[in-house]
Amino acid sequence: MLYISLRQYEYVCAIGRHGSLSSAAQHLNVSQPALSTALTRVEAHLGYPLFIRRRGAAMALPPQGRRFIEQAEDILNKAARLETSATATQGATHVRLGCFIDLAPFHLAPALHQLRNALPDVSVTYVVDGFEGLMTGLIDDQVDIAITYDLGMDAGFVRQTLFESRPHAILSPDHPLARACQVTLSELERHPLILSNEGLSAQHVLGLFRRNGLSPTVAHRAASLEIQRSLAAHNEGIGISYASPRNTLSYDDRRLVSLPISNPDAPEAVVLARHGTGPTDATLQIAECALFECLKAP
Repeated sequence: MLYISLRQYEYVCAIGRHGSLSSAAQHLNVSQPALSTALTRVEAHLGYPLFIRRRGAAMALPPQGRRFIEQAEDILNKAARLETSATATQGATHVRLGCFIDLAPFHLAPALHQLRNALPDVSVTYVVDGFEGLMTGLIDDQVDIAITYDLGMDAGFVRQTLFESRPHAILSPDHPLARACQVTLSELERHPLILSNEGLSAQHVLGLFRRNGLSPTVAHRAASLEIQRSLAAHNEGIGISYASPRNTLSYDDRRLVSLPISNPDAPEAVVLARHGTGPTDATLQIAECALFECLKAP
């Protein structure tokens, strides 16, 4: 098993060539945190630092760091020669699909069915995860394509918009707002909220309120959509979610009302994402086209 990916080798070598995270990030057109995370993981795996960090000075290479980067450059050169050889024209034999956890109940099964029809001779596997797990998987070459919201991705990712998703307020039929047809963030601010405990998802929702000059109260952070729905059904607060099941009952058979949030800046794009801005192989091109046709808005 390879514990260090080619992309991580590329990141570390770029830091060595440019002498700083910021210069390497600019050269590679990726975010500085992505480079820092990759370097931390490589050093943790190796068990020794590759760079000497001094405040206000370029990152210096100790002898072990210099040897590592020389060997890593050799690996990258060999990989580049392999990609340009005749054997590299063949497509991948394995597609690894990622799907954001709240989108999976709605879109994962149709996506798998579409991929297997479009690529009958290709092995298709999948992983369901939160934003951080999917981004890490894409960066580390453990995931080829992901179905996710367009959050937390920098210029190092290629995205195709599938559709716009509007958040909904989930509440008990006994709640004072339950008789409305839709609600605004201003109306929701006056009531305790139930958000996801997925970090980037909660940050995004809170960011919507802040952009509108609002400061809501968070009563609960739910570990899953169904826990959020159950808490809302029991009047523990108003759940806010971009995933909106048509079922009007929670798991414990309590009735629910789901109201769209009408603010014009509330919708968020659901995208197909992959890491790397260069061309991809023929198999992944077919996979991307198949998924886009299957999942795009009519």
